[in-house]
Amino acid sequence: QVQLVESGGGLVQPGGSLRLSCAASGSIFSIDAMGWYRQAPGKERELVATITSDGSTNYADSVKGRFTISRDTAKNTVYLQMNSLKPEDTAVYYCNAHLFVRDTALRYLEVWGQGTLVTVSS
Repeated sequence: QVQLVESGGGLVQPGGSLRLSCAASGSIFSIDAMGWYRQAPGKERELVATITSDGSTNYADSVKGRFTISRDTAKNTVYLQMNSLKPEDTAVYYCNAHLFVRDTALRYLEVWGQGTLVTVSS
């Protein structure tokens, strides 16, 4: 089994900053890509940012220049530094990973975390 555990969400005022963390644990052989998605009330889940094993990053247009994704390969952890937060950034943020696990066989999985709530409000 593989688990993704997120942390760092909370309430912040507009213009403030938060840093989300997501740690992967379990029978991990290697991690391909990790990323963050978000889902606001009444809306579909959308991509925020992704980072591949070679460090290539991709961002949604709405967060470019404000959010930064990074990863610590040794710790199987991905981070999302969020600056200049806006009320429209309010959402549940989900961690996502594409990885290989090796238990009875080598398998490629997509795994999701439980989500962490980010609320941007004065």
